[in-house]
Amino acid sequence: MHLTTTPWAGSFFVPNMLGVFMAYYMIIDAEILDHDKYAQYVAAVTSVVERFGGRYLVRGGEVELFAGDYDGNRQVVIEFESKHQARAFWDSSEYAATKTLREGASRGSALGVEGV
Repeated sequence: MHLTTTPWAGSFFVPNMLGVFMAYYMIIDAEILDHDKYAQYVAAVTSVVERFGGRYLVRGGEVELFAGDYDGNRQVVIEFESKHQARAFWDSSEYAATKTLREGASRGSALGVEGV
């Protein structure tokens, strides 16, 4: 098994069976409670996400419901190179300082999903 070192913090991640590195996605479902405060959070968090190699794929935008129920929450999808990279972002002191701006501005969920 071949392990590759990433440039951020020397962490390791493993390719899938085909030798392709799987992306890891952070999916956020957020109900915005205070739009002005949330805008401050968005402005501050963008550079932190990018510093950890994250790339926004979805950041709000128009939603079309194909099936089921939709509560109108903001949808955000961030792509990371690996689960370890996403975790490094989430657990970082940089994000800890930034996420205080989110408190009271929104509520919701954040989850991580491996790509294929």
